[in-house]
Amino acid sequence: MEEITIVEVPTQQVVGIKKTGNYSLIPELLMKLAGYIMEKKIAFAGMPTFLCHETSPECVKEANEKSTAIVEVVWPVAGKVSGSGEIKVYTLPGGKMVRTVHKGPYETCEPTYLALFSWIEQHHLKISGPIREIYPNDPREVKPEEILTEILVPV
Repeated sequence: MEEITIVEVPTQQVVGIKKTGNYSLIPELLMKLAGYIMEKKIAFAGMPTFLCHETSPECVKEANEKSTAIVEVVWPVAGKVSGSGEIKVYTLPGGKMVRTVHKGPYETCEPTYLALFSWIEQHHLKISGPIREIYPNDPREVKPEEILTEILVPV
């Protein structure tokens, strides 16, 4: 895990899709977004991102088990863009966020999250919105131990 820091994140125009279910929906929804962006010849302006609306380990576990998680994935895009059906275009808010990077398989993120939540508590900060997981590399192209997950927590 990289060090934990506070960063200022700019607003971003994104295309996004939101469903209720469990987190196994993430890859499928990201592929759907990528297909839409390429089909419409929209310019990519960043890396794919998952917005986790459950903001504690207990809530994440329960929502995943009961398939009640709000699974929202977005992809930053540039230019004049319009959505279609369940794919929407909107601005992702910016602001002050706590940031770290997890290196390794997605399934091994829990210790990184626990350290992050502990750090936020020690610094007397409050989580103020959905947690973002940004995926800078493609798990189909790198070894599992090389997978990176950038985690941003709005505070």
